[in-house]
Formats: sequence, C-alpha cells, structure tokens
Amino acid sequence: MENNINVGLIGAGTVGSGTYKVLKENFSEIYRKTGKKIVIFALAEKNIKRAKEIAGDETIIFQDAFDLVKHKDINIVVELIGGTGISKDLVIEAIKNKKHVVTANKALIAMHGEDLIDLANDHNVALCYEAAVAGGIPIIKSLREGLAANKIEWIAGILNGTTNYILTEMKENNLAFDVALKQAQDLGFAEADPTFDIEGVDAAHKITILASIAFGIPINFNAAHIEGISNLTQKDIIYAEELGYRIKLLGITKCNNDVVELRVHPTLIPEKRLVANVDGPMNAVLVKGNMVGPTLYYGAGAGSEATASAVVADIIDLARNLDSNKTTSIPILGFIQSEIKTKKMLSIDDTVCEFYLRISMSNESGVLAKITQVFAKHSISIDAMVQKEIQENDGIVDIILVTSTMVEKEINKIIYEVEALPENKDKVIKLRIEQLNR
Repeated sequence: MENNINVGLIGAGTVGSGTYKVLKENFSEIYRKTGKKIVIFALAEKNIKRAKEIAGDETIIFQDAFDLVKHKDINIVVELIGGTGISKDLVIEAIKNKKHVVTANKALIAMHGEDLIDLANDHNVALCYEAAVAGGIPIIKSLREGLAANKIEWIAGILNGTTNYILTEMKENNLAFDVALKQAQDLGFAEADPTFDIEGVDAAHKITILASIAFGIPINFNAAHIEGISNLTQKDIIYAEELGYRIKLLGITKCNNDVVELRVHPTLIPEKRLVANVDGPMNAVLVKGNMVGPTLYYGAGAGSEATASAVVADIIDLARNLDSNKTTSIPILGFIQSEIKTKKMLSIDDTVCEFYLRISMSNESGVLAKITQVFAKHSISIDAMVQKEIQENDGIVDIILVTSTMVEKEINKIIYEVEALPENKDKVIKLRIEQLNR
C-alpha cells in the first residue's frame, strides 16, 4: 500500500510557510494519526528564491500554478494565495483534474462556494476549508461534527482579530480609532489597506460560511448586513462600559422558524459574558445548540502556525480517507446536498434587538420630556436613561438611552423624530445590544 500523500501547495506566504513548518515539526505525530507520510511534493510560487528558502531541494517548484494543479502525482492541492480571481480559476482546474482541495480562502468560499461545492461533488473530490474561518479554532469541524446532533439556533462570533485589537486598545488605553488602527498596522495585526477588516467585510465572509453550515442553507454573502467600526467613537466605548457593556464587532446569525438573520456590526455585550472579555487579536465563537446549549470556542484567529494548523488538519482528514476511495463521510456543508434548503433571509429592518442610543441635545429644560414623549408615542419603553455632563463651551449634553427589545424599523422611526427636534444637535448614534444568554 502506498503510504505517501503528495501535497501541491500554491503560495509560500505566511500560511504557506507555516504549513511547511507544521508538517515538518509534527511529521511523526501526523504519521501516527494517519499511517501516511504527508509531504509537500510541489510548490507554486512566483518568487523562486523565496520558494527555495522555504521548500528546500526535495520539493518541485513551479512558477505557474496551473502546471501544479495538473500534475499527475499530486493527491491534494492546497490554495493559500487568497482573493477571488486566479485562486478561483486554480481551484476549479484542480477539481476538474480530480484533485482534492484544501483552502484557507474565506472570500472564495463566501463568494463562490456554491459553484465550487457543486463542482467538487460532480467530480467526487473534497473541498476543505477549516482554515477559512477563525484561523486555528476548529469551528467548522465543531459545527459539522461535534454539534451534529443539535439544531443550531444561533452563532455570535468575534471573527476578525484586527478589529478586536483596535477595540481593545480604544477601551484599555483610551486611544482614538485612527491611533489604534495605526498601532495595529505597525504591529502587523492590520494590513496596509485595512478596509475589509475595519468595514466588517472579512467578518461577513466568515459568518456567511458559518450560517450555511449551521442551518443547511446555500452560501449567500449578498444577504449579509454589514457595518464596520470606522465610525465608532471612544466616547461610546466609555459610555457602554459605564452601563456594564463591552463593544465588539460581532458576526451574528440566527435561525427562527426557518427565517435566518445574517449580520455584522458593532454590538454591546454584557461585560459578564465570556465573549465580551476576549481581547487583543484573538477570536471567539459562541454557538447555541438546542440540546447542548451555548458553547464557546476561543483561540488565535490568524497567524502563520495557527492557520496552518487548520490547513494541515484538513490534509490529515483527507489522508485518512484516500485508501477507501472516499472524499469523506462528512458533507461539505454538513448537510447532505439534497437537504441544503433556501430559507427566508430577514431584513435588518425587521431584526429584533435592544438598542443603545446616544443623543446630543442643547442643554435646555424639557429636553428629556420631549424625548420620552417620542418613545411613548411609539409605545416603546426605555430601560435606562443617563444624562452626561455638559460638554465644554458648546452647551451640548449627551443623553444615553437603552431601549427594551424592539424591531429595528421602529427605532429608526423614533430616531427620525428625535433628530427633527429643534434641540437636537447631531445625528443620533445607534448601536445594537445582544444579551447572548438565550
């Protein structure tokens, strides 16, 4: 019986070099778990010098990755270049050449996963993507396998380490957003162009994938409501903390009566929740199953070795199944293909939440009464109201409200009326609150 598993690796960047390290340093441990000698047979990398530094002499090096995916002796293709351009074409070509595919590319799966899954099923090969969500945290395996007996009710996750680091610095060290972002870039936690991170797109790619696995629905990134943290002020972080909350950028998905919510936005979480205390560049995912209740998964969401750990875990899964001529007994999205069902996606306007509002008003008598009258008109109760000290020289006072649970479109009507009051001096700041306990 042939014991070698030949891996073709596309990309010798951070995760690619980490994959080499994991396979080399843990070679004997991996052999004990698979009975297979898993080797990087070939590497595709335009920078030949870099490729040789990482791979050594025993690995075939291709400058053209399409030559790698067609090579007859390669069992598994690992795509680690990212994006949705050439990476998509390479994955398609690999599948058509009957290669099993492992990828860490969340954008590719979120944007084109449906087509790629259909193609993989048609060619009887595996498409594995554990490393695409939350780095080294095995959240996809947990959903598809460990929690398979459960009906998943909701997921809420800190899925982007860059934004979590920025929010932590804004809270702990009293930094403004721009200063915290620059610090994250200097430390390598943020890209030179951080748009996908700070505007919530990266987290939305990941929660879209998790929603599909959790609820057995098609991958539908376009259904996600996305808000980032670039407009978040230090003032609201401080006010939220005074009220007993921490602000985190959460990816949230819920399924209730076959209606699915899919959203990413800054969220107030009670400070006593474990997930509220996940700081720095770390990730955490909270999953509520109808039988097991809430379960929390915490760890490094990015980085060379953490992400490579997930990549190699997928390779190991494939190695265990290759002799039996099966891709794996686990469906790509956790549900058998015929049971992947389209469900209604809830508009953000119809979402039900509690809300935090910051209203900037001139310091005049009767202002609070006018605000409460607007709420009373809409039959919405206020759970907490705090009037802050007058801001220096401008006579403007911040009024902080926490509402009871209500439909988003109703709070938007209230905000519209409050902003129309003559005493109002600025746009009302609205943030959603999630209790994460039911």
